[in-house]
Amino acid sequence: MEPSSSNTGFFQQQPVLKNQFYDDVSLQRVTKLFLPSSLLGQVEPEIAQLGNDVLSPQIFDWVTDAERNLPYLRGNGRDAFGKTKSELVVTEGWRKLQDFGFEKGMVASNYDTNYGQYTRLVQFTRCHLWEASCANTLCPAAMQDGAARLLQRHLSNPDSSISPTQRRVLQNAFDHLTSRDPSKAWTSGQWMTERTGGSDVSQTETIATYDSYPSTASAPLANAQEDIPLGPWSISGFKWFSSATDSQMTILLARTSPDKGVSAFFAPMRRHVPSSSTSSPTTELNGITIQRLKSKFGTQSLPTAELQLTNTRGWLIGAEGKGIQEISTILNITRVHSTISSLGYLGRSLGVAKSFALVREIGAGRGTRLPLHKHPLHMRTLANLTVDYHAMMLLAFYTLHILGLDEHPSPSPSTSTITKTLTPPPHLLPPLLRVLSSLHKAYISKTSVPLVFACMESLGGVGYLLNSESEPINLARLFRDACVGAIWEGTTDVLSGDTLRALKHPAAGGESLAALDWVVNAALQSATTTPGVEKVREEWRGLKGRIERETQEGLLPEARDLVFRLAEVLMAALFVVDVSARPGDEVEGMCLRYMVRKGFVDASEVRGGGSAREELEMDRAIVYGAGNSKGEGVGERTGSRL
Repeated sequence: MEPSSSNTGFFQQQPVLKNQFYDDVSLQRVTKLFLPSSLLGQVEPEIAQLGNDVLSPQIFDWVTDAERNLPYLRGNGRDAFGKTKSELVVTEGWRKLQDFGFEKGMVASNYDTNYGQYTRLVQFTRCHLWEASCANTLCPAAMQDGAARLLQRHLSNPDSSISPTQRRVLQNAFDHLTSRDPSKAWTSGQWMTERTGGSDVSQTETIATYDSYPSTASAPLANAQEDIPLGPWSISGFKWFSSATDSQMTILLARTSPDKGVSAFFAPMRRHVPSSSTSSPTTELNGITIQRLKSKFGTQSLPTAELQLTNTRGWLIGAEGKGIQEISTILNITRVHSTISSLGYLGRSLGVAKSFALVREIGAGRGTRLPLHKHPLHMRTLANLTVDYHAMMLLAFYTLHILGLDEHPSPSPSTSTITKTLTPPPHLLPPLLRVLSSLHKAYISKTSVPLVFACMESLGGVGYLLNSESEPINLARLFRDACVGAIWEGTTDVLSGDTLRALKHPAAGGESLAALDWVVNAALQSATTTPGVEKVREEWRGLKGRIERETQEGLLPEARDLVFRLAEVLMAALFVVDVSARPGDEVEGMCLRYMVRKGFVDASEVRGGGSAREELEMDRAIVYGAGNSKGEGVGERTGSRL
């Protein structure tokens, strides 16, 4: 016997995090279910390479730098003589990670590639892999994406009344938002929240006044090199939360008159300062003062600020008083980004947890040691986490499928399994997207948080540590960052209420219910002998009848429970399609487990169906994939040693 010391004795073997594009069983299934095989073969090499790149030591070094050296205001927002000078400083790691995202086209790929209705699915498969390695740079990218979509919609509208000058301004912004060149690419802010209310913008205190420049004077410029003028609207007010404080533009809400609703505006973040010097052009913030940076529980590398606007110049987007409709275009995109962010954190957390289970041993009594991946209780815990994760992946990717159809109404020549089975008639697409746009985020971003925590817990004490020296296993950081998903872009209660409004809308509510009815029935038609199908059908009929029968006011106190149960019905229906498309023991096992856990199948009907060893092997197949219960895989699986 020898005593241990700081450098001798037992040291835990380091787990290896594999390329998640191949190692994540759920990601593999949903890409094959939602993408045509020909398209998947076309994009697979690039996505697989991305799966390796996001696990590189360089990426994690940048993450550590971004987390350790947090953004700050130089001089606490003032110069040496006390004059206000809102100069935001971000770390090199943050800038490098943001540049990586630009170069890899995390946003641009939706605009400079054309896979038709599958473009969004391909884009968000890549975002899913990048999320847990990006140190929150995908947050400003989400708003960049939403702003690009909003501007694209206006620029492509032949009936748009925007002037030639404004069209040139918006086209210039769109080109920057969709660039892959880090020296040209922009992110965007999204300024809605004020002290009067978080997601409630009806009491907005930001005021916009039309203040056009005299025709005899040259308009001040946002960018002299590109000859881009500042807008004719003067905007003043106070914004309580602004993520993407280092962005180059923003879309914001302001009120133009007491008797109109809020309006949407585009505003450059900086403006040109005329100078006689021959040196580089000088710029300053466009009437914006960074009051202070927020100190947050998580997402600490992301600069979030309070902003004071004083004569900020901008351009009106759309009609006056229609700002909510305009901003909803952005929210449809940013909410999907929030959902994929939650699933990206959860997918990475599961990847770490199951890699750890392959190398960690525990006492099994009588002096024996047992690997965690052979421990029945531990594997049942990971299997249940995987089942919930897969269900949410199905719901998220189905929402992306509907979003892709909405953005690309012309059908693609090749079709996927989901396209053949669950593409609703065109007239049902808008009401279906309207209800899914809030439902998916309400359920997934909230439910993911305790699941990420469970993965952190599965590592024991080391999981609770902020492992910046071993950044890939820093699940404590991922947990803190994942928590915000249930808050920003609408809390769970706000989104549950929004879903209820969509379902009870006097004009469109019936169409939304009809769209959901079509989805559930079409999905369950593919079932043969899948357990729980009749109970899912019965549950849906009960939910539908209740929504039709009761008033919105009567349903509101239970809106969260109603929306969550609706999401579980949809996920059960999507599980049925998944099983029917590519049957196999592991997906059938996942489906059965889900049906039991959500009350669609009585546990007493299936308990005792197999031996303890068979149950363990099923759990390992669910976690690691069929024929891969020891962690070996098919295809390229290089990754990062943690």
